Amino acid sequence: MYMLMEQRHGHDHRYANQHHRNISSAAAKARAEQHKNRSLHTVFPDHTSGSVPALDAETSPFHRRLHKKPQRNENLKKRHSLTSSVAISSGVRPTSPKLTASISCNRGFQDPSSVRRHESMGVMSSGFQRSSNMLNRNNVQASHENACQSFPSSPVMPRRNEEARNLVAPSTTSVGSPQQRPQPQVVESFRSDHRLDMLRSKSRSRTSLLNSPLFVSASTPPVLRKRIGPPLSTDVSIILGIFDPERNDRRRAINEQEAMKATQDRIGFDFVQQELRTLSLIKPLSIGSRKNHRLTQIRDLPNIDQIYSGIILKKYRFQLQRPKKKPLQEYYNDDDAELEAMAKVVDPNAPRPEGQLITPARGDYPNNSSLQNLPRSIDSILQRYGTTQPKAIAGVVLDHTGKPALSLTYGKLLSRANKIASMLLTKVVTMTGPTGAKEKVPLCVSGDRVALVYPNTEPLGFLCAFYGCLMAGVVPVPIEVPLTKRDAGIQQFGFLLGSCGVRVALTSEACLKGLPKVGNSPAIIPGSGISAVQNGNATTGSTGSSNSPSGSGSRKGFHHHSTPSTSASNPNDVADFKGWPKLYWATTDNLNKPSRDWSPPSLLMNEDHAYIEYTTDREGSVKGVCVSRQAMLAHCRAITAALGYKEGETMISVLDFKRDIGLWHSILSAIYNGMRVVFVPYSLMKINPTSWMIQVTKLQATTALVKSRDLHWSILATRDHKEIHLSSLRCIVVADGANPWSLSSCDQFLATFQPRGLRPDALCPCAGSPETGTVALRRPAETAGGSSGRGILSMSALSFSVVRVDQENSLTSLTLQDAGQVLPGGIAIVVKMHGPAKLCKADEIGEICIHAPSNATCYFGLKGISAQTFHVEPLSPDERSLGPAQYVRSGLIGFLGPEGLVFVIGNKASMMNITGRYHSADDIIATVLAVEPMRFIYRGRIAVFSVKVLRDERICIVVEQKPDVKEDDAFNWMVRVLQAVDSIHQVGVYCLALVPPNHLPKTPLGGIHVSETRQRFLDGNLHPSTLLMCPQNCVLNLPKPREQQPDVGPAAMFVGNIVQGVRIAGAQGRELGFVHDEPIYLIDLLRQRAAQTPDHSLFTLINAKGIEVESFTCAQLLKKAERIGALLVDKGHLNPGDHVALIFPPGLELVAAFYGCLAAGMVPVCIRPPSQTSLQATLITVRMVVDVSKSVALLSNSATIKLLKCKEASHRVNTKAWPTILDIDDMPSSSVARKRNLIDQFERSPSDTCYLDFSVSTTGQLAGIVITNLGAATQCKSLKVACELYPSRHVTLCLDPYCGLGFSLWCLSSVYSGHHSMLIPPGEMEQNAAIWLNTVSQNKVRDTFCSYSVMEMCVRELAPQVMALKEKGLNLSCLRTCVVVAEERPRVSLCNAFIKLFAPMGLSARAVSTSFGCRVNTAICMQGASSPDPNTVYVDSRALRNDRVTLVEKGASSPDPNTVYVDSRALRNDRVTLVEKGAPHSTPLMESGKLLPGVKVVIANPETKGQCADSHLGEIWVASTHNAAGYFSLFGEETHLHTDHFNARLTTGDTKTLFARTGYLGFLRQTQSITADGELHDAVFVVGSLDETMMLRGMRYHPVDIETTVFRAHRRICESAVFSWTHLLVVVAETDVPEAEALDLVPAITSAVLEEHHLIVGVVVIIDPGAIPINSRGEKQRMHLRDAFLKDQLDPIYVAYNM
Repeated sequence: MYMLMEQRHGHDHRYANQHHRNISSAAAKARAEQHKNRSLHTVFPDHTSGSVPALDAETSPFHRRLHKKPQRNENLKKRHSLTSSVAISSGVRPTSPKLTASISCNRGFQDPSSVRRHESMGVMSSGFQRSSNMLNRNNVQASHENACQSFPSSPVMPRRNEEARNLVAPSTTSVGSPQQRPQPQVVESFRSDHRLDMLRSKSRSRTSLLNSPLFVSASTPPVLRKRIGPPLSTDVSIILGIFDPERNDRRRAINEQEAMKATQDRIGFDFVQQELRTLSLIKPLSIGSRKNHRLTQIRDLPNIDQIYSGIILKKYRFQLQRPKKKPLQEYYNDDDAELEAMAKVVDPNAPRPEGQLITPARGDYPNNSSLQNLPRSIDSILQRYGTTQPKAIAGVVLDHTGKPALSLTYGKLLSRANKIASMLLTKVVTMTGPTGAKEKVPLCVSGDRVALVYPNTEPLGFLCAFYGCLMAGVVPVPIEVPLTKRDAGIQQFGFLLGSCGVRVALTSEACLKGLPKVGNSPAIIPGSGISAVQNGNATTGSTGSSNSPSGSGSRKGFHHHSTPSTSASNPNDVADFKGWPKLYWATTDNLNKPSRDWSPPSLLMNEDHAYIEYTTDREGSVKGVCVSRQAMLAHCRAITAALGYKEGETMISVLDFKRDIGLWHSILSAIYNGMRVVFVPYSLMKINPTSWMIQVTKLQATTALVKSRDLHWSILATRDHKEIHLSSLRCIVVADGANPWSLSSCDQFLATFQPRGLRPDALCPCAGSPETGTVALRRPAETAGGSSGRGILSMSALSFSVVRVDQENSLTSLTLQDAGQVLPGGIAIVVKMHGPAKLCKADEIGEICIHAPSNATCYFGLKGISAQTFHVEPLSPDERSLGPAQYVRSGLIGFLGPEGLVFVIGNKASMMNITGRYHSADDIIATVLAVEPMRFIYRGRIAVFSVKVLRDERICIVVEQKPDVKEDDAFNWMVRVLQAVDSIHQVGVYCLALVPPNHLPKTPLGGIHVSETRQRFLDGNLHPSTLLMCPQNCVLNLPKPREQQPDVGPAAMFVGNIVQGVRIAGAQGRELGFVHDEPIYLIDLLRQRAAQTPDHSLFTLINAKGIEVESFTCAQLLKKAERIGALLVDKGHLNPGDHVALIFPPGLELVAAFYGCLAAGMVPVCIRPPSQTSLQATLITVRMVVDVSKSVALLSNSATIKLLKCKEASHRVNTKAWPTILDIDDMPSSSVARKRNLIDQFERSPSDTCYLDFSVSTTGQLAGIVITNLGAATQCKSLKVACELYPSRHVTLCLDPYCGLGFSLWCLSSVYSGHHSMLIPPGEMEQNAAIWLNTVSQNKVRDTFCSYSVMEMCVRELAPQVMALKEKGLNLSCLRTCVVVAEERPRVSLCNAFIKLFAPMGLSARAVSTSFGCRVNTAICMQGASSPDPNTVYVDSRALRNDRVTLVEKGASSPDPNTVYVDSRALRNDRVTLVEKGAPHSTPLMESGKLLPGVKVVIANPETKGQCADSHLGEIWVASTHNAAGYFSLFGEETHLHTDHFNARLTTGDTKTLFARTGYLGFLRQTQSITADGELHDAVFVVGSLDETMMLRGMRYHPVDIETTVFRAHRRICESAVFSWTHLLVVVAETDVPEAEALDLVPAITSAVLEEHHLIVGVVVIIDPGAIPINSRGEKQRMHLRDAFLKDQLDPIYVAYNM
């Protein structure tokens, strides 16, 4: 303590141990008395202001992890303990530096600076151990007992005794009042070893110390003497001291308190904070040895924060995670969990395997096999045959006539291989190094990968290049020839080459000429072996851009794979292939001889890569399988032993020599045995299928490599070739013999050609894969073969992965033949297809795995996938490993039969898992071929694959149909195919498509490229000619339909919201009142302005050229209005209150006519004029409005009147039945003054009708509303206040002026507010799309209003002209508000596209907003100048389906503080769930603006009429002075039918206010934005019209959500509309694709809607662009579209009825 005090006061003293022992007690007493207060305050600081948690020695992670238990001598322990006791009691400093460090380190937790000062004394490393024991998290405040307990090894302090506890001083010993001092606490800090030390101590040592005068002496300070009390008794029990009942009770109470605290602290906040504070105190401490200068602070330890976090997680009893909210099951259920469960349902009646675990099948070498004389390396192969028999034929290739075209001897093979190897290793090319400098480097080094690009007609060139690479130590990578840029799978080969680091490609001159070039005429230099040489370099591809290779063959100082320096504009360069790297193309035909001193490098048959063979998975991805030199040699030896190949024999090969069976037998095994190989090209097989048998007969071949289709074609063409004799054939290797459907071809071929000498055991089906090589092979009789087996199995049981015998003639049976015995040297097992590699039972289907020396090693560059495929350890049923042997997955699905026979039922890539059952694509193809294949299927070309839709796989069948097949016959055949698949396989087909002949992508040998066909189907590029979708039959995992639950009463819901503390959904705009003498009649306001400011401009009309066509001042407008009013009275003989139909195009004539009616006291009815292009359709609407509105006169201009009376119009309506038609250009009679006096003589009131507003809703209903004088004036004033419209303002309008808010802004607002309105008719935008924005920019307009159709036209037409507009000076930075006038859900995507497009012109994102109005109130919300930023929310569409809105916190990825996202699934349930941006099923909703002044809005339940809570979905009700007075109709029955629309009352909440029901669903959400009034902003979000929603499967769907999904389904969809018809969903899509490609849209639309909305589309209608009707506001007329569909008036391109 004294040391700490002096260190704090700046004294620099050094003491030795001997000096400490010689200090007298009197000197210690004097020193302690002198510095008592300061020392006590220094060492034991006051903790009343805030306690510091301590770390318990028992639980301290750093005590356990970082320190060892100190080893000390027992006598030293006693001495240290005695000295420390004396020091504590008498105030003397301890004599041991370790004890001093212990005290110092303990105090260092309270004062880190003291710890740093003690580091210089070299005592920290030993003190940290004791300091950890001193800390205890149960004791929050430090006390004198801490100092005593810092020496736990002391045998002289029985602190378990009650008298010993009296020695403990309170934790705060500084001067202060007793009330401030906390009560002493007993802290348990003994460890078990400490207790053992006490028990081992001698009693006399304990007794002598207790009786020592130093323990309690006269020199003890008074404060300590008072607290110590009388001396301890010597007859105390050690057991009682250790097991003190009172101490145990107190400890139990502390534990209970901690447990209670932990229970309340469920998220662990207090616990974590305490642990973190402890960590912050420990971090400054140092650990290590000062002697070795290895001291380091804990904070510098690596990953100390992560380590301690893990310790906290282990110590805390609860999981530290965010508390989960209980799901609202009473509202809706989440669909995803149900979909996943339904997709994995297993039939309880399904058969299950019952046999024993399989026994591995071993492939043995035949007894008579002689492999000793065979070569043992690749070098010796060519050297042996090339020197001993140089003239022996190694390979022969036939031409298109069946005659030998080229041949290759073994001598030539050796010579050419040497040339290629020399060229690869010695050729020098110019490369661009990493520094950009040109360097000459070798073309290849050993270990590089080189692509071999040879067509199927050049096997000899491939043979030379392949062995040339092997001799050079270069790894060949055979790939297919990219004949065109659109070859099937060509991009995947580019990925393979790039991943393998291939930079050099070997090919032939003929092949290089045929490759697509940048220019038109490739140049080949004869004799050079290099094409298009420039500066000594071969031609290069120009696809890649990087000069750095990705392989491992780069040399020091440069990258030898870098692209050679060639001219970028070389016309002979190979054209770009998508995804391909830059390649150095070199030909191998005419090479120079290597120098005499050059010899190929000697290579070992080790695990180095010999070649890379490509393989393709079911998704079309190409992977490179690496085969080592040792495995390649073992594979050749095993094949030789199994089939008995001998030197000099002849082999006929029809297979692809670049991979699989063709590579293994014709390129490797045949050359390994010195055989002669005759290659029959595929082009010859198409001309003459029996050409291979002719060669067998002519050359007496012993082996043939064929496929089952070759056998089938040979049978059909045999009658023309009677000279065929096959007695020489020892084995016919059937490459696809593992396919169960090859059995019929094999049996027919054997039965047909047995009379021609074919041996019964000659057919040798085999099975294998690039990963494993040959798995099984049926051996001929010469190699101990001859055994074979067959089985008739149930396909239904096979779909459940179980083997069950079926009847022979059953339609649901599958006859299998064996694929032979396991390859010699291999061990085969069968494991589960998915999950851990557990062994299957004997009657269970699984994936065949093999352990053999011929297995491949890995996928190149894919370590993760390689481990899953090439390092399989079989497990027992209890998941225990069965041994150290590792197996390789073959990808073959089958089982092991008796006698070691292998049975294969399919390939893993072709297996489809449909609702827990496995179906083979080959089985489906066989079923389709059984249904009249000769009439409909073109050459048997069928592709079967599966696509994942709605968490499960769905079967798709694509068939090439024969030409000239009628559509009706094709549909009948398709229906029979669906029935056959369903009856035989018990599975539904999702899509059945017919395509024209030769339309499907092909493989190099003419087969169907299934993965490419599948990708085209998914991309919508398949172009079928006939299509049949059957989602109703195959989609069985749809969520259960929502059951309508009895609604809770409105009162109960209201009370529940109040109890939960939820805010009730209600909002109100600013107060809006009228002054007593304020005019409310618009005509009076016009006269007042004409008298005060007659020359003030109110309106200006602008045409497409930007020219001001016409303008009105206040006086001009009044003069013209009065003239029109006089005209109506004079020539129309109309009375005040009569209805007058105003039919004008958008312009100033409409404005003048409107005020002319008001001047005469008449009621104007604005009607859109009929369109001259579609007069037949629009004229009916005009006539209907005229009749329904009871118009007694019709006022228009001469052009429109002429159109109404034309002959074409008379075909649709009775032109003589029109009411009185007046021309606006006519003049009234001469007594104008008298007429002017007459029009002023009529009575009027604020409740009189000002005008009638008619419009056609999106549901097709014609609705007219009554607007009173007071309502019109109130609306204008509300707009004036909200938008700050004053006479000095300029406002640009480009919208429809005939109804709603558009009419108010066009005709009313300028007269009321006095601002200048620049009017741009929307029709002018069609001639000049930039006229609106140019007007805004040129006149520096701050406020503008438009419609969605105008904004969409700007985005569509001006997107390519953005830079040109910017150069012309278009500047939109002046724009303050750009409001879209609409009566629908805001189109967020369109607004965002408009903002992003014109942001470079200075358009602010805040400026663009929307408004909302409806029939009952045309102006409810608008984003005014003083409004906060518009909000955008993304809702859960699932909840909206169930009429709910569920809110969550906004995600961190949201673009701005006012953006949230709503789950679209919740919308289906009438719920709103705010989710993060980018969340699945999120639907954006934009705020419709701020409530206008004088408007009050509530959200009500449309059925119970109870007021909803905040963020709950309901109907929007509005109360305002400018609400419509009611509906207007011909017979007047609307008064009692629609009274509730305008006079509705809430059943809960504000029950006294009269509201108008808007008919729109929406919700309110209080945001954090502050309005101009200083209150929180209430955002109104409109979801959609209640009348347009579709109730499907018990949920509410909004058409706009499904239409958005349809629009995204395919890139060629222009627009779409949806509606319901007899509980079916009908989708109408506009497209601009040719008619032959229109059917691509049907599966794309069906899958997209099914995936996102869980709805099955019943009918898909494909129509031409522009066929969907829209109204004047750009809104879709879905009901008109529905009527046209039912009446067959759409003229569709195609109508697809999904079954």
